[in-house]
This record gives sequence, C-alpha cells and structure tokens, in this order.
Amino acid sequence: MPEQISYANWDTLAEGAERETSMGPLTRTDFVRFAGANGDFNPNHHDEIYAIRAGFDKIFAPGMLQGGYLARLISEWVGPGALRTLRIRFSAQAWPGDMVICRAKVTRRFEEADERRVEIEAEAVNQHGDALIKGNAIAAPHS
Repeated sequence: MPEQISYANWDTLAEGAERETSMGPLTRTDFVRFAGANGDFNPNHHDEIYAIRAGFDKIFAPGMLQGGYLARLISEWVGPGALRTLRIRFSAQAWPGDMVICRAKVTRRFEEADERRVEIEAEAVNQHGDALIKGNAIAAPHS
C-alpha cells in the first residue's frame, strides 16, 4: 500500500516551521535513471572517462537531480497545486556515494493575489554540510 502523505495547511505553516528529508547515498544508477527520465545525457553524469578528461575526478550528479529532491520536499509539504514559484541556485556537485539532505523553512507568511501565501527558504547539502543548492519558494497552502 502506498505511503499516505500528510500535507501542511495555512495553520500549520507558521513562520519558523521546518521540514527535512534525506536521499541517498547517490549511485551512478540514479544518475543514469534521471538522465533517461529527463533526456539530459550530459556525459559528465554517466561517462567516467569523459568526466575525467573534462577535469573532474569522476562522474557527478546532474544538478537538477538534487533540485528535484528539493522541489519534492517542498511540494509534498505544501500540497498539490500550492507551489507558485521555485527558484534554485546550484552551488556544488554531488558525487556517487553522497547523501543529499534537503531542508526547508517557512520564513514569511503574507497575502497576495487574494491568497494566503508562505515564503520558504530551502537548501540541499551533502553529508559534510556543503551546500549543493539554495532555493526560495512561494506557496499558497490550502486553508
């Protein structure tokens, strides 16, 4: 039976509310599966020799893989159809064997366009605490 997801609402998304999840350890298979799903076959993410010749130690995760993990954390928190914007900025690569720890925090509640909205600051870090992605989202959670 599928896991039941419990979405937050306006009342539970107070300023300072937080959510976190971890993914990994990342595998080379994760990188290839993601490439197959999104059609981005950059060889730096699956071809070891190519990545080494390009100046890297080995292949590394597609940035949007971590971006997807971060987006999933937020969208599963605020509920279907609630996400209005999501902006992310890539900071560092994730490598095979890395964990991706995604964190999100409500930083502001406000009303705009006849909706109750929350602003969320988010980040994905590896197991060493190194920033992989920083993000900002706006959502209109259900009442």
